[in-house]
Amino acid sequence: MKHGFLLLAMAFSLLSCTYSQSTKKTAMDTNDKKNPVYSNSDSGKVNLTDAEWKKILPENVYYIARQKGTESPWSSKYEDSKEVGTYYCAACGNALFKSDTKFESGCGWPSFYQPISKGSIIYQPDHSHGMDRTEVQCGRCKAHLGHVFDDGPPPTGLRYCINGVILDFKKAQEAEEKYKKDTKQ
Repeated sequence: MKHGFLLLAMAFSLLSCTYSQSTKKTAMDTNDKKNPVYSNSDSGKVNLTDAEWKKILPENVYYIARQKGTESPWSSKYEDSKEVGTYYCAACGNALFKSDTKFESGCGWPSFYQPISKGSIIYQPDHSHGMDRTEVQCGRCKAHLGHVFDDGPPPTGLRYCINGVILDFKKAQEAEEKYKKDTKQ
């Protein structure tokens, strides 16, 4: 009887573990199905109303991207990440930063010294909160990403201080395979 109970308990745990693994979805999975403008290969500009964005973005992404919110410092899963790959806009899928431009700034948010291309980021003056700063937005959908400061490392001397909530990340090999697949369609 004791062994039967143990076997039953082990079988149930394995089933639960399998179920939880098969039903988990990442932000990327959700975006791919719910967000019709999300693409890692389309460079066309995205112009949606705030009401349209609210329907397709998760609440935390909408808050940062469309309401110019800020996540708590040291709360991003990308803050300490050392993985090799590409960071994309979580709102539209636009390529923003390569991992080799990421550095530890100590500010509490993922920091980069250079965007992936000149067109991947746009700059806006920001005089909110009694400060003079430069806001950075996604070059494709104008989502608020964070701010850029001139206290970064060489070669640019810039520090792009970016909210991790607005970033999606794909490992180098995974991103290359998806790009090849998307461009063949």
